[in-house]
Amino acid sequence: MSEGVKTAEEKAAEARRGPARRGGPPHMMMGQPTEKSLDFGPSAKRLLGRLRPHRVKVVVVLVFAVVSVALSSIGPKILGRATDLIFAGVVGAQMPAGASKEQVIEGLRAKGEDQLADLLSNVNFVPGQGIDFSALANVLLLVMGLFVAASFLMWVQGWILQGVLQQTMYDLRQEVEAKLNRLPLPYFDNQPRGEILSRVTNDIDNVGQSLQQTLSQLLNSLLTVIAVLGIMFWISWSLALIALVSIPISIVVTTVIAKRSQKLFVQQWRNTGELNGIVEETFTGHGLVKVYGRQQETADDFKVKNDELYAASFGAQFISGLIMPVMMFVGNLNYVAIAVVGGLRVASGTMSLGDVQAFIQYSRQFTQPLTQVASMANVLQSGVASAERVFEVLDAPEQEADVPQPETIEDPHGAVAFEDVSFSYTPEKPLIEHLDLSVSPGQTVAIVGPTGAGKTTLVNLIMRFYELSSGRITLDGVDIRDMTRHDLRARIGMVLQDTWLFGGTIRDNIAYGRPGATDAEVLEAARATYVDRFVHSLPDGYDTVLDDEASNISAGEKQLITIARAFLSDPALLILDEATSSVDTRTELLVQHAMAALRSDRTSFVIAHRLSTIRDADLILVMEEGRIVEQGSHAELLARGGAYATLYAAQFAGAAADLDEEFGAQGAAPGSTPSGRGDGAGSEPDGIPEMAGVGGGAPGPTGGAGAPAPDAAVPADPEGRAP
Repeated sequence: MSEGVKTAEEKAAEARRGPARRGGPPHMMMGQPTEKSLDFGPSAKRLLGRLRPHRVKVVVVLVFAVVSVALSSIGPKILGRATDLIFAGVVGAQMPAGASKEQVIEGLRAKGEDQLADLLSNVNFVPGQGIDFSALANVLLLVMGLFVAASFLMWVQGWILQGVLQQTMYDLRQEVEAKLNRLPLPYFDNQPRGEILSRVTNDIDNVGQSLQQTLSQLLNSLLTVIAVLGIMFWISWSLALIALVSIPISIVVTTVIAKRSQKLFVQQWRNTGELNGIVEETFTGHGLVKVYGRQQETADDFKVKNDELYAASFGAQFISGLIMPVMMFVGNLNYVAIAVVGGLRVASGTMSLGDVQAFIQYSRQFTQPLTQVASMANVLQSGVASAERVFEVLDAPEQEADVPQPETIEDPHGAVAFEDVSFSYTPEKPLIEHLDLSVSPGQTVAIVGPTGAGKTTLVNLIMRFYELSSGRITLDGVDIRDMTRHDLRARIGMVLQDTWLFGGTIRDNIAYGRPGATDAEVLEAARATYVDRFVHSLPDGYDTVLDDEASNISAGEKQLITIARAFLSDPALLILDEATSSVDTRTELLVQHAMAALRSDRTSFVIAHRLSTIRDADLILVMEEGRIVEQGSHAELLARGGAYATLYAAQFAGAAADLDEEFGAQGAAPGSTPSGRGDGAGSEPDGIPEMAGVGGGAPGPTGGAGAPAPDAAVPADPEGRAP
């Protein structure tokens, strides 16, 4: 969370790794990401390229769309024929029967009505005969049949296209999921979880919705423009040229507006990801927020980012929304020009009334798709902006691939060797340099040192979470880079300070350590690690369902379940990273018993700040700034009086001195010496016999009487539950 509540370990890790690329407010360590304008063309082309695996269906969609648009586009031309039939019937009914069309026109010219004669010269009427309803019905039925067929083909085309789009989005989600599993750990170190979640959920959903809303309509609109334009030239090339004037105007208007709105769409979805990051971190650590009274600050930071999202979203939608009314205005101007010129041509007799009526209808059909395409620009821009954010995940550098012909260990023993190992999170900040270490099978190796010394990094290198800068690490003589990561990690069990349990039963959480384990094996692991002690006091026993936070059991019980899970996996190598740091003293004894059973006959690496938990280790490594400054057994390191002795004295002698000062006023025994001093007397304050078990006999830097072993008798709870 904020700097005020970050642990020293987290601060040290950030100092080693360098600044993270984050997406939220400063107090959450998420700085503003660098601006990057969206490259619309290549991103849109890449997005459409994802339809390539479904090319057969896409071709079917194109064929259906072409036929559907062709059928619907020819309709107005045929309807123009119906208009001509009606007009000819109306004119013919008003003319004297028995005369011919030519005689009627000559008579009008003789009367000086040349304009009316020109108008009727292009009308196919029969004097004295009214509307031919039979012919009119045939025309209308033909048009109806064309429109029904076009609608049906468009429906089939839309149904196929939606299936293609849904499958494409399914494949994209699968690809992103697989990609996340191939990304190296440093990628997740430098990305807030909320930002990643936003990319793989919100952005992919937005891409799918954008394609569903635009692709079918865009395809039909473009085909309609082509078909209508062809028919317009067929009817009248002069009027078609007038209609074409709207195209460059539309392109200029759309381009100018789109350029201004594009950056805002990119910022809109970037702010959405950052806002998700804030929400995720705030509510994941809501307890700390309340403890430190940071609710108002968190709310203020949320409001700032929410305001930025509002401004970007409003600006993007408002500016892109201008395209529609501007395009409608251009279309109306085009409509007026065609109506005026067409009316003059009808009056001059160079065009029929039905052709002009059809042309005006085509002009609407011509400008409407252009307006629709322009109105879809905001949706399309938003979808492509989200697509680029998804492509950034897909394009992120992956972890180094496993070797083509990996080696395997048939009979693992757990021998580990570091040979001239160097590693750094960033090249300019070396952490581990030229480290050599050899661990024999079955040994327990404890790693201690100040915060940021590189203890966790050391075991992360064994797990191959990070790649070495130089040197190599071997497991039973095999370079871990010559093994697959799955095979390597299958031989390693890990118990961390932060317990991870999923929503499910206790039985399922233990069985997670080895898929296919029988109930008997799960029960054996639970008994060996003291889980069985508290499970029977729960109403549903091993079938007790844990929620996502596992809040219905204690911290110590969570840790025992994770140890049972590691026990069930039966690893050749065991890593315990501060596994007891978050539990109370009584529970710590129980956890230590479970870990002792887990470490039996296994090579173990134990990271601990409580030095009392690693006194029985075969080898203790003292690390400072990525280097092993001391190594040896507990007694050997104390006798040397070096870094380990200093750490030990800081924990035990200092703690005992504080206790002696606190309780000294209550009456210490004459001649008693504060526990943990160099003389090793180990006397306890009067009236406080419990202190003998806490650290009263803990030796100082120069040796002395030892404190009781941490795996002393475990106290029982009156209800039979573990502490």
